[in-house]
Amino acid sequence: MSNPPSSVADFAAFIEQCAPESLRGSRQGAFDGFWGGRQWTHENPDYWVWRDRCLTHGLTAPTWPKAYGGAALDGDAYAAWEQALVDAKVPPPVVGFGLTMIGPTLLHYGTKEQKQQHLPAIVRGDIRWCQGYSEPGAGSDLASLNTQAVRDGDSLVVTGQKVWTSYAHLSDWIFVLVRTSRGERKQQGITFLLMDLSSPGVEIRPIELISGSSPFCEVFFDQVRVPLSQVVGAIDEGWGIAKALLGFERSMIGAAIAGQLKGLEQLLVASARSALGQSEGRLSDALLRHDIASYAMDEVCYHEVLNRIDDARRTGRTPGPEASVIKLVGTELKQKRFDLEMRIAGQRSLGWEGSGFEPSELDTTRAWLRSRANSIEGGTSEIQLNILAQRVLGLPKIGS
Repeated sequence: MSNPPSSVADFAAFIEQCAPESLRGSRQGAFDGFWGGRQWTHENPDYWVWRDRCLTHGLTAPTWPKAYGGAALDGDAYAAWEQALVDAKVPPPVVGFGLTMIGPTLLHYGTKEQKQQHLPAIVRGDIRWCQGYSEPGAGSDLASLNTQAVRDGDSLVVTGQKVWTSYAHLSDWIFVLVRTSRGERKQQGITFLLMDLSSPGVEIRPIELISGSSPFCEVFFDQVRVPLSQVVGAIDEGWGIAKALLGFERSMIGAAIAGQLKGLEQLLVASARSALGQSEGRLSDALLRHDIASYAMDEVCYHEVLNRIDDARRTGRTPGPEASVIKLVGTELKQKRFDLEMRIAGQRSLGWEGSGFEPSELDTTRAWLRSRANSIEGGTSEIQLNILAQRVLGLPKIGS
């Protein structure tokens, strides 16, 4: 493996030389890119070309150790790589929950054998992962989960159900929380387990959303046998690992929302001018003008906080309570943005399908509906407020 570039200029030159022409300027968002896995398909073969060229330099997982296929970039070099991709509007070579959630978790808590088995496959995009946390009776109160795992020889036999499992129907493996015993506290007796979704006894059913499309699924386990070698940490002691992974997840959600929000003020102003019949000057609707300006100021502050958090992470520190901050505030900002877009569009925002509407108008309607879920997924906003109240402000629990 050759040495990777290290500065924005170096990475820009690498992208200019190696990124296929069809991908330059094509990036639409944080999750645009090569998701990988056995079922991933795309009409553009250049995604595979870009993945392969970046693999040579370890740039599919830039900060990971070289032993597992990464480039071992420090924080500054990684920031330069990210900036070069954004500037060129080129998608990352590999994306997905393997890189953002289970991979970092295994780097901290996995055994040597687990790292050797799973991390190189994540780096290559060979295996796609999904998350098995929420259950019908255990969403925000995750520790109340009831999916059972009973030891039988050198295996755990899993029976139960998970829900809201993003992209399970397209995934190959799932990291799943199971109950292996019951203690005085409900957080005790939870085990963190890695499971191959092709195992006998696994059934996956997609869930439709009001927005008309959905990545969510239900996953059912009927006496699914999982080798003990796929337990991360120790049996009954998975809660701490589960919380650590939630920090990675909330950071991912916050960062993804940040990418979707950046620089939207001018787009909102342009849409408002069009709706109001103005070609230039201050918006004639004073209330709308105030609300767009308020949104713009919140957006600037949000990105400043993200920059400070990124600076701290470059020292190698794992996400703490600040992950709840960026998830909570990012969710509120995203919903505020789509509320403004719907207000600006007026009756044009009522479209669902058919002629008479611009595709962008229909997309806005569906995106507004989809944004309602942002305050639920990854831990509800109420849960994030509780975390910040207790762990940052030191406030007592009600009734304590």
